[in-house]
Amino acid sequence: MTAAPTTTSPPALPRATVTGARTAVFVVFALAGLVFASWASRIADTKSLLGLTLGELGLVLLAMSAGSVSGLPLAGRVSERIGAARTVLVGGGVSLTGLLLVAVVVDTTGPRPLLAAGLYLLGFGVGLWDVAMNLEGAAVEHALGTSVMPHFHAAFSGGTVLSALIGAGMSKAEVPLLAHFAAAAAITAGLGLWALRSFLPRAVEEAEHADAAPGPVERGRSAWLEPRTLLIGVVVFAAAATEGTANDWLSVAFVDGHELEEWQGVLGFATFLTFMTVGRLLGTRLLDTHGRVPVLRVSFALAVAGAALVIFGSDWMAFVGAAVWGVGAALGFPVGMSASADDPQRAAARMSVVATIGYVAFIAGPPLLGFLGDRVGVLHSLLVVGALAILALSVVPSVREPDARPRTAASA
Repeated sequence: MTAAPTTTSPPALPRATVTGARTAVFVVFALAGLVFASWASRIADTKSLLGLTLGELGLVLLAMSAGSVSGLPLAGRVSERIGAARTVLVGGGVSLTGLLLVAVVVDTTGPRPLLAAGLYLLGFGVGLWDVAMNLEGAAVEHALGTSVMPHFHAAFSGGTVLSALIGAGMSKAEVPLLAHFAAAAAITAGLGLWALRSFLPRAVEEAEHADAAPGPVERGRSAWLEPRTLLIGVVVFAAAATEGTANDWLSVAFVDGHELEEWQGVLGFATFLTFMTVGRLLGTRLLDTHGRVPVLRVSFALAVAGAALVIFGSDWMAFVGAAVWGVGAALGFPVGMSASADDPQRAAARMSVVATIGYVAFIAGPPLLGFLGDRVGVLHSLLVVGALAILALSVVPSVREPDARPRTAASA
């Protein structure tokens, strides 16, 4: 992509409005992390309480992945029709409903199909929520005239860290999932409703995405047929799989592979999330100094090194590996989302495509690693991370930034 097509410029906004929207996006990203890690921190407990094998757990996790990929292709168009704030609201409501249903099923040792239904709702809501908050983040990024997307994803990681630490305590104290998840849902609903009031005005969103409003078409061409968009999707696919492998399996790997207790497995997961958050906070400066391509090359290499330490190292080295893996997994997803939104007028269409490709990793990853784990052990199944890193390194140049970033009066 070169220069953006000529369109109606979005109205200039007061600096306070844009910075208020930036704060609101931080909060919404953090809450998304809180909801996700509430579930992720209790995966090992769910496996134990329901007596699932690794393969069965992989199939259960597949339900959430399928829900996410069902919601993602719709998210761009829904956001264009009702706005990012309302889309986040709808996605949040659906995901919290699914989270509470999961808790009831696990606590009552209910039927597994009902557990899958709850995870599907959780995933569907998260899919809508994810694209909408990234679209709002991209709009704020363009309004500010500076790169802030990694900071938004750092807020997501921060929410997951706090939630994972809480989850570790809940797991150690054997608190029922319903009590844990109900508290998380109440906090999310309260803070989310407060934050959504400060999203950018609807008129700005409409002006930003005016040319894309009818759907993912530009000059008669679908965003699914754009080579650069698809290559960015491959980078995000590899990054999502590298991050998602740790999200879904790291705590299980510490418990089943290193024979640690469940709460120690959750601490290993929290270590990964903590260092991923640090990587995202510090990564913006590195991206501005060195550019997207060289930074992502180093990032994927670190992810491979960290995974190797988890797989082949001793117990304490596995915790070091989780930290290195977290740093390596920090930037791939947010950089890919920013790259898909380099042209604001095509952001909704392209981001929906890139996010959908990326989330395919969450469909393929859980069952693949579960089936591999049944045959070679959960630790050795994590070797998949290395293959994905090689795939990502081959297409990283596709995320190269344009020559100049559009600026508005708000950045003055």
